[in-house]
Amino acid sequence: MQFEDLPTTPRSGELVDKAFSRAARAGRAKRGKKAQESMLQTAGNILSDNLENVVTSWPDFDELDPFYHEFADATLSDTDVGGVDALRQSLSAVMTAGRQADDIKGEYQGRIRTADTETARKLRRQAFARLADVTEDVADDLLAIGEAREALRTLPEIRADEPAIVVAGYPNVGKSSFVNHLTNADTETAAYPYTTTRITVGHLERDHVRYQLVDTPGLLDRPAEERNAIESQAVSALTHLADAVLVLVDASEDCGYPLERQLDLLAKLESSFDVPVLSVCNKADRSRDVDADHYMSVATGENVEAVLEEAVEATGYEPELPFEE
Repeated sequence: MQFEDLPTTPRSGELVDKAFSRAARAGRAKRGKKAQESMLQTAGNILSDNLENVVTSWPDFDELDPFYHEFADATLSDTDVGGVDALRQSLSAVMTAGRQADDIKGEYQGRIRTADTETARKLRRQAFARLADVTEDVADDLLAIGEAREALRTLPEIRADEPAIVVAGYPNVGKSSFVNHLTNADTETAAYPYTTTRITVGHLERDHVRYQLVDTPGLLDRPAEERNAIESQAVSALTHLADAVLVLVDASEDCGYPLERQLDLLAKLESSFDVPVLSVCNKADRSRDVDADHYMSVATGENVEAVLEEAVEATGYEPELPFEE
């Protein structure tokens, strides 16, 4: 995951307190003008390094896989951060502040070297005031970056570099049962930061390749016109992720949704994804009264493995092999 290892984002007051308290300790170890120089260097280094580290700990959004970029933007759009572009502005402001802190340190170091002790003390205090101002000017940006970190680090563990089979369909058609049946204990659930639903990601291996089975409740279980803007963007992100889509339908209608509505959703998903979309009639032990690509029953185990094999084949994934002479 691109965001799970992001370090905690410090607040502006914490940074200033840390910089000045360590500077005071550094100053006590020396005397006269040397003490002022040491204090300035310590405080300047701490602020410039910490501010710049806040930024460099983040991935470059221009180089992110489109899935992560859109998923992050959808997530942040439902927070006070306001989306990826707003986050990038905050990151840019903090990086600028870090460079300004380094410039202030350099400017006053030169002035202190040619000053007497009393003037050096006054210059160091001026420098500290400017360093504090620069840091406090990005207080809101640091808060926004911290909020973005908290939202993004809770994203479900989905890997854009592994083939993904997205499982879709109306509620109660058997999506979760299908994923759990095939992946057993190797499943993970996590809440979408911007909805009340949970995503389920199962993992399985075929021919030494790990595949992801992704169940997306709340996103692909209703027509596009019923989704809000953030959910629509999350679906857009999934179109970058999916290598194949399984749409489960329940011909018995025990799921609570008319078959006509289920088939309408199937048609809309087929037009949304530029990858193979396979229709699967689940609960085939109850009814097979629908034209589908495959028929299965998770409850009885009928044809479940065969459907999975078809989905794996549909991804068209070919692992990169070591170069051979």
